[in-house]
Amino acid sequence: MRASTREFVIEHEQSFDHGIGEVFSFFADAQNLPLLIPGWISFGMVDPGAVEMAQGTHIDYTVRLHGIPFAWQSEISAWEPPYRFVDEQRKGPFRWWIHAHTFEEVAPQQTVVRDVVRYGVPGGAPVQKLIVEPDLRRIFAHRRRQLEEIFRGAAPRAPALRAQTSALRTQTSALRTQR
Repeated sequence: MRASTREFVIEHEQSFDHGIGEVFSFFADAQNLPLLIPGWISFGMVDPGAVEMAQGTHIDYTVRLHGIPFAWQSEISAWEPPYRFVDEQRKGPFRWWIHAHTFEEVAPQQTVVRDVVRYGVPGGAPVQKLIVEPDLRRIFAHRRRQLEEIFRGAAPRAPALRAQTSALRTQTSALRTQR
């Protein structure tokens, strides 16, 4: 399928003044994903309970984007804590979607997260240019702002981060319910 369909790539990088274990733990918790999704996307996890992340784990979501509902299933195809994990779309709106998350501790309490997303788009380059690329840029910009807010602060933060994340989850859930 990929041989006849163009591959697109989006890359994102963000630094955190936190240790690699703390940063990886946040990203590795699937329940945090709704915090990183902008409000203009209707997003929900089919099973909102705790997900045991490991290679081979499947996570099911419901997504409504531009008024169109999608079922999305991701599989964790690589799991190498605290350095890397990869999620791949098994069912969803893209021809394929492979999202590699890498974590590098560049200094004590300084972690860089890099995302490389490789994907194919039904409709090819016109759909990519007019819809998908602008949407993905907006999503990553929103994610950057959310992560800056979540990880703000200078002291070791695991308990405070968990409390703040829980409060944000409650607020996000309430806002999505109101729509």
